[in-house]
Amino acid sequence: MSPYSSGLVRRRRAAFGVCLLTLALALAGCGPHLHDDVPALHDAKREEILGSWIGYDRTNVVFRPDGKADIRLLDGQEWDFDDRWRLSGRGTWKLTDQRAGWNDGQHVQLTLTSRTEAAARAPEPDEPVAPSAGRPQAPKSYTWTFELQRDDKEALRLYFFSGDPDSRSTYVLEKEGP
Repeated sequence: MSPYSSGLVRRRRAAFGVCLLTLALALAGCGPHLHDDVPALHDAKREEILGSWIGYDRTNVVFRPDGKADIRLLDGQEWDFDDRWRLSGRGTWKLTDQRAGWNDGQHVQLTLTSRTEAAARAPEPDEPVAPSAGRPQAPKSYTWTFELQRDDKEALRLYFFSGDPDSRSTYVLEKEGP
């Protein structure tokens, strides 16, 4: 009896299709770095945080020795980034080793306590533009939790995830040179 007449080929094709469907469903929504550990830093010193930090599209944050901070055009963290608001004002900051972000290492917590301005980030060329009426308003106060890492020259970098945290897109601040 031929395999074609017995339905063997049909069953094999069906089994192969089920395997492909199972694999596709298992991978749906999973970014390639979804389960990667976020590196933890444990050796940062408060003095390394002090000063002016620059970032995306004219973002500037100044961390002062008295625990105060000046914030200019800082975007929202994680999902809030997608709302495209940017905040400016004054706030407070602290270097902490309490569990706060995506790892067990140190973090910088920055809290905007006095908003002086809210702006909107221009959409990227391929970004769909939602009507401004449907977009949430910028908050009057906000807290960011920055992860810490060192670059290949051991310079400290502050960052948080922007958009979907599973995508691991980072919003980086680097210390402004002397």
